[in-house]
Amino acid sequence: MRGELLRFNGAVERDPAIDAWLKAHSDERGAIARHWFEVMRNCGDEVRELLHDGCPVACLGDAPFAYVNVFRSHVNVGFFQGASLPDPSLLLQGTGKYMRHVKLRPGTPADDAALSRLVATAYADIKERVENG
Repeated sequence: MRGELLRFNGAVERDPAIDAWLKAHSDERGAIARHWFEVMRNCGDEVRELLHDGCPVACLGDAPFAYVNVFRSHVNVGFFQGASLPDPSLLLQGTGKYMRHVKLRPGTPADDAALSRLVATAYADIKERVENG
């Protein structure tokens, strides 16, 4: 499923608007979102970020690889190229051509190791796509 990459203008090393967004979500769902966005931020020195469609997005340069979003009862950890990511733990949901997400609910155990691997894989995947076409 290779094609032209989605690109966003305006990604920066650390976006104060994202920190404000994360701070504004101060409940359990916000804590989940903060944790997973920090995992995304820590993927590599080239990670950049921006708010897109009202949620924090992690990019490699201008190419997005993952995002978090808070909903009434859950948090989505989403992947822009999720449909092509290996998912041996079957965490990914969705039927879009490219995007997939993982739903996390407060008080419900999550497979943190498998989700951490998905985030790292999404970063490695976008890096390979950007660098090698």
